[in-house]
Amino acid sequence: MLRSSHALLASLAVALPTAISAATQQSFKGEYTVSVHGFSVAKASFSSSYEGDTYSIEGSVSSAGLATIFDDTRGTVSSKGKILGKQLQPQAFRADYKSGDKASMIDIQFANGTVTATKVVPAPKKRNSKKWIPLATSHLASVLDPMAATVIHADSLDKVCGRTVKLYDGEMRADLRLTYESKGSTSVRGYNGNTVTCRLDFEPVAGYRKNRKSLDYLRKRSRIMVTFAPVGQTGVYAPIHATVGTKIGTLTVSAERFEATE
Repeated sequence: MLRSSHALLASLAVALPTAISAATQQSFKGEYTVSVHGFSVAKASFSSSYEGDTYSIEGSVSSAGLATIFDDTRGTVSSKGKILGKQLQPQAFRADYKSGDKASMIDIQFANGTVTATKVVPAPKKRNSKKWIPLATSHLASVLDPMAATVIHADSLDKVCGRTVKLYDGEMRADLRLTYESKGSTSVRGYNGNTVTCRLDFEPVAGYRKNRKSLDYLRKRSRIMVTFAPVGQTGVYAPIHATVGTKIGTLTVSAERFEATE
């Protein structure tokens, strides 16, 4: 299954525009490139549809450039749910991917914002209770899947940061704390305008191994910055650029396309 640190990066890469409420169907398209030291290592393309108080997102992700030499990974992801006021409430999330000859799957089901079932293939190995922080029922209430976790509902750019997002990736529960960093502007296909950048602090909560080096690095040493842009006049803000400090260098996620298609 996705490693916890990879799930965080994936969640940044698959953010898609979302509409708070739509009387008629609205569709959006997002295309992202992930790079390290200027070299492309992954690409993602997603289409989303919003009608009334429901949303659905489907997409594909794949290794790119030099990364395919070491780890040729390809997969599809989907997420659907309801839009209640200014909150997304997931109903289902699924990720199917293949790395080399190894196929994996994550399926998460929700009811009223709470996780009701999680299926992972291949099944996780038995955990050492002395080294593992287990999930409790309380950890799975009012959480968002990796797609929904990256979408922010706010009244303005000034109010995007200053919040904590509860992420569940099928194994780990983590808090993503956003604090204001700066304002700016950007231009990509489909969008030209103002942005706001938040610093993201990553804090694992449960469903992970104690003293895991990759998580300790993300929590204590990594500098994670996420830049949000507004999606039309919907009152929704989605990542258009992000940087994540890793042991091998800074990983950059950049939108090449960020636009409404209908």
